[in-house]
Amino acid sequence: MTFRAALLSLFTVSAALAQPATTPVFWPDKNGPTFDGIVPADEAARLPLKWNAETGENIAWKTDLEDEGHSSPVIGGDMIWFTSAKTDGTKQYVYGIDRHTGKVIHHLLVFENAAPEELGNPLNNYAAPSPVLEADALYVHFGTYGTARLDPATGQKVWERRDINVRHYRGPGSSPILHGDMLILTFDGIDQQFVTALNKKTGETLWKTPRTTDYGDLDAEGHPTRDGDMRKAYHTPSVFNLAGVETLVSIGSRAAFGYAVDSGKELWTVRHGGFNAAIRPLVCKDVLILNTGSERSHTLGVRIDGQMKGDITESHVIWDREKRNASEANSVLVGDLLFQITRGGIVTCMNPIRGEDVWEERLTGQHLPSPIAAGDRLYFSNDRGDTRVLRAGPKFEVLAENTLPDAMTAAPAVADGALFIRTKKQLFKIATP
Repeated sequence: MTFRAALLSLFTVSAALAQPATTPVFWPDKNGPTFDGIVPADEAARLPLKWNAETGENIAWKTDLEDEGHSSPVIGGDMIWFTSAKTDGTKQYVYGIDRHTGKVIHHLLVFENAAPEELGNPLNNYAAPSPVLEADALYVHFGTYGTARLDPATGQKVWERRDINVRHYRGPGSSPILHGDMLILTFDGIDQQFVTALNKKTGETLWKTPRTTDYGDLDAEGHPTRDGDMRKAYHTPSVFNLAGVETLVSIGSRAAFGYAVDSGKELWTVRHGGFNAAIRPLVCKDVLILNTGSERSHTLGVRIDGQMKGDITESHVIWDREKRNASEANSVLVGDLLFQITRGGIVTCMNPIRGEDVWEERLTGQHLPSPIAAGDRLYFSNDRGDTRVLRAGPKFEVLAENTLPDAMTAAPAVADGALFIRTKKQLFKIATP
């Protein structure tokens, strides 16, 4: 195992500028401080309901962006962070933008790639995974192309790993997560599929666990069909205490897994038959909620108890919703109601304990960004620049319709009562004056 742990300087827009504060950490993860898209109550009460890019209503500032990327912003202290890349993948960057003014403080070159693998998918790019943030550390991840820890106060690289490699085939997508002293990474390529944990301070590997999935995709000669395309996934896992066991819940192609988070030991598996899994799991009371991805796009309810060992597909799956399920945007749980949206805009409210629909409606556009929930409001954004604000309740109700002038593929972030939205070409701060 090789890795570089030297303090390497990166190019910055202006090294002479005084460094903004790095604490408190408002939005440490693409899905917020609780990793589930829920905005803290004190922030939710101050978020704008409406905005208008043409009139400037509630638009505090906007900043033009170079390069491209799907990664969602994280926010700590005065700074907003997210990654970007050249269209051809030869250079990968991290942006650091002052959240008060929109001024670009950092546009740091993190990695250069001589011959990036072709994406094979017009929807993806070379900066799809989102960073994660602590008060003294920013972790950026570009899949097989590299992972690094940066000092958010200086923009310097603390360590990097470029030796954890797979063939993504259609580009990387799984984001890192933090748990204790670990940075946990997910690699579901066409050639290898595994989960690994690094020491967040040094970058050294703590454990690595291969998937044990029977993909059922071998041809007569024993080779994976479709070049292994049915083996890949874009999932970001979460850690839950399930019946007293700290469990990393990770959804791969064809199966979901529970791992002991401290060791990576496989505890249980649920066979689901889908691939391209991308949606984080959720827990509602004693039910674990899993989305399976594409092809067989289902939502599953899995009973949580002390008997979760081995293959629990037949024993613990208590409901299986078979149609019109989310495959890219994360679901969000508000109280005892689960809300999810398909790529095509079908939004569903359901009871996650019984697996029953409460209501179902259609919104316009393609929905790739994960929604957020702020109190009794749900914010859904699409590829047309539209954000619809719905009531998070048992009846369908549109509270507001807002439009920005470009496509959105990143999830919004929240800090100090303001909404930060990354579009294809700009970053917006939306706040009530």
